[in-house]
Amino acid sequence: MHRLLFIRLLIFLAFFISMPEGWSASSRQTREDSFALIPKPREIEFGGKLIVPVELEIIMPESEDIWRETLKDKGFRIAGKAGDKNNFKIQGRIIEDMSFPGYSGNEGYRMKVTPQGIEVKVKKKEGFYRALTTLCQLTSKDRKGRPGFAECEITDYPAFSYRGLMIDCGRSYLSMERLKRIIEEMGKIKLNVFHWHLTENQAWRLESTLYPQLNDSSNMTRDKGKYYTREEARELYEWGKAHGVLLIPEIDMPGHSEAFTRTFGFEMQDEAATGILKELIEEVCEIFPEAPYLHIGTDEVRFTNPGFVEEMVGFVRSQGKKAISWNPGYNYKAGEIDMTQLWSFRGKPLEGVGVVDSRFHYINHFDTYADLRALYRSDIYGEKAETARIKGAEICLWNDRYIDDEDAILTQNNIFPSMAALAERTWLGNGTEYFDELGTNMADPGSRDFSEFEDFESRFLRYKQHELGDMKVPYVKQSNVEWMITDAFPNEGNPKKIFPPETEGLREKYVYEGEIYGSRVAYGAGIYLRHVWGDLIPGFYKKARPNSTAYAFTRVYSHKDQEVGLQFETQNYSRSEPDLPPPTGKWDYRESRLWINGDDILPPVWNNPHIERDNEVSLGNENLAARTVIPVKLRKGWNEVMIKLPVGEFSTPDTRLVKWMFTCVFTTADGREAAPGLIYQPLRKIKN
Repeated sequence: MHRLLFIRLLIFLAFFISMPEGWSASSRQTREDSFALIPKPREIEFGGKLIVPVELEIIMPESEDIWRETLKDKGFRIAGKAGDKNNFKIQGRIIEDMSFPGYSGNEGYRMKVTPQGIEVKVKKKEGFYRALTTLCQLTSKDRKGRPGFAECEITDYPAFSYRGLMIDCGRSYLSMERLKRIIEEMGKIKLNVFHWHLTENQAWRLESTLYPQLNDSSNMTRDKGKYYTREEARELYEWGKAHGVLLIPEIDMPGHSEAFTRTFGFEMQDEAATGILKELIEEVCEIFPEAPYLHIGTDEVRFTNPGFVEEMVGFVRSQGKKAISWNPGYNYKAGEIDMTQLWSFRGKPLEGVGVVDSRFHYINHFDTYADLRALYRSDIYGEKAETARIKGAEICLWNDRYIDDEDAILTQNNIFPSMAALAERTWLGNGTEYFDELGTNMADPGSRDFSEFEDFESRFLRYKQHELGDMKVPYVKQSNVEWMITDAFPNEGNPKKIFPPETEGLREKYVYEGEIYGSRVAYGAGIYLRHVWGDLIPGFYKKARPNSTAYAFTRVYSHKDQEVGLQFETQNYSRSEPDLPPPTGKWDYRESRLWINGDDILPPVWNNPHIERDNEVSLGNENLAARTVIPVKLRKGWNEVMIKLPVGEFSTPDTRLVKWMFTCVFTTADGREAAPGLIYQPLRKIKN
């Protein structure tokens, strides 16, 4: 025994003596599933060690300051004296003839993290920031709390060059603090375009010194008097630049321009407006001198001046900018516009013009769970990687419906999970299907789609914990949640009609009026029986019929009696709709109900009861993301959960876009995480 201990001591001493200077050994092993990698690097091979440097010496031909500042914020000590042989060196090199398979852009990098130091190689300087964001995600702490890097080797580059987020600040003002935070998080996960929608019917949010009356509160209908000064706009552009994000301003014309009309007394397409608009374009170009693009809108408007758009595009180009425009919108021909952005299923690429896909990417219509699955697996307009036409994709946050709390705007629109899903898909490419194929339905366990989403979800939840701990992000794990959903019973327009699941309990099949009604498995915390966009996006039912009633049920195993939180809703309110809240004491207008172990679970008291559909009535707690979770009790052992889901017509006076859906998942009491240790198995003990 003593001899064995002596041999082990000699081995340890030999290793310690041979250990490179500048770092400390850690007994902690590193694995890919230890880190919040968003997006996942294209190729990564782990070496197994956590390398804990004593001091870092950073030698970069570009962006050295941000490397030093960022790693210092991560807790690393930066060497005061350069060239010391004991320093742990991070060294970058630009190698212009370096190549990546099938990729010729500027963001690729190769990085090797070893006990001897970190080597970063890029083709162009843009690659350095992408490498830095990955390195930050590969940091951890040893048992003494010291920061270290995972030993690894990486080759990484994006599938699409345009990976963006648009926020509509014309309708609803967001503070500079919030915009900076969003852009900072974009940079961390390699989104690289912030599209800033600055003008709308409600307000002109960009300061004009030529026409200050545009920013006067009397010409605004929402968030009156709030706008971004020239200095703030420049500051945000530079902030984006420092975080690897290009800012593209949008001045919408000639539609979405009632703020302009209120100010001047005539519309943009009037002859009197031409000179003013050109001066405003000059002013925007002066505020953003480095911005290569100016987005000019042109959607949702009747063109009364046939030469308007051509003249404005020509003037934008005369200022040294490229023009981007929405499609559908003005009917361009090749060469008349520099890039188009597709919105709605009617958006079509234009031959010879680069395209950004946003057709099903309006996150103001997304729910908290189901839509994220479709976004994550989506190929980009049917492409696995960038083509001559398809440059990338953008998610868009439109604020048609007023929300009086800017943090609630971010929460209700599920902005951070959606950013992460798009970031990974546009970086890696190789999506499996577009929105109109599987839709939002979660793939079956064992499939590539399921395993990839499960892996992404785990990494996102680590990212949420490490990077977004100060933000309310209501998304919790859903890949372990399983349901049975019945065939739809015909309710003949009576949503209160009772069917066998309510009288016979949980079964796989029922007999009703001589017909057999079966059940099928569905996965995830949120399920669309019929999507908000109807048959364009498949829901659980291949052909959903109005005036029907469905039932969803599961059994949940809890290892103890406990109080947990409940996220539940049967209608996610789009932030582009003025829909009325449910009646008092009801989950929705459709008589949906929820039972846990036979107990009827009642809804909260709705914040803003009103009787007229109006976008200016603030959306309150109708969406689960805007309210605290509902406390419910689970008993030790198996718990039965049943949801009744009636529907009438798919468009009603109360709700223009009926989402026949439900979300149901148990959380911790504070709502921040999934309730631990629960097992969702609907077939457990179910009778036939």
